Amino acid sequence: MGKKNYFWQQKNYVLLGLQLPTDPRWVSLAEMSIADILTDHAYCELKAATTCISLIQLNPEKTFLVEKIAPVVNEEWEHFRMVLEELKKRNLNLGYQRKDEYANLLQGFATKGGKSEERFTDKLLMSALIEARSCERFRLLSTELSDESLKVFYHKLMKAEAMHYKMFMDIAIYYSKQETIKKRWFEWLEFEKEIMKKLELRGDRIH
Repeated sequence: MGKKNYFWQQKNYVLLGLQLPTDPRWVSLAEMSIADILTDHAYCELKAATTCISLIQLNPEKTFLVEKIAPVVNEEWEHFRMVLEELKKRNLNLGYQRKDEYANLLQGFATKGGKSEERFTDKLLMSALIEARSCERFRLLSTELSDESLKVFYHKLMKAEAMHYKMFMDIAIYYSKQETIKKRWFEWLEFEKEIMKKLELRGDRIH
């Protein structure tokens, strides 16, 4: 039996369906704030691990989800340690966590109340969207930074983010109808586009 091709599977994982590419000026700003961008990245990895743990805790009966997500918890913690190592190489310290305006705005779009299935789907799609945007930004860092070591570092993590995006979409499809997911996913993409238009372009944030 052939492998299924879902609507969200992109041959080019540069954008992964994102409706608005990152302003190319962001990389230059990020390069001028490497300590800040690495600090923000480190906390992004911690939040990703926490999200995975939470999904398992809230849905232990969903065996497919648990089996898919459990290994990613370790991956996210390993990525956190890898970012710490990049800071150490540059004699930089981990800074304090800052408010994540991007994630907070996305959270405001997620279903509140209503059916538990809808809330569950939105949690997965929001997670997939964050991974997609991270992948897109890591690609820019991997191609445009002047620091060759960091370019290699972000190329590796770009691939990991793309796989995590795919995992969340796989899980969403597994527990719902593809047409339902497709409709809601495009709503999320449109909302994220509007967020990206409004957010201040900052080099000290991954998102």
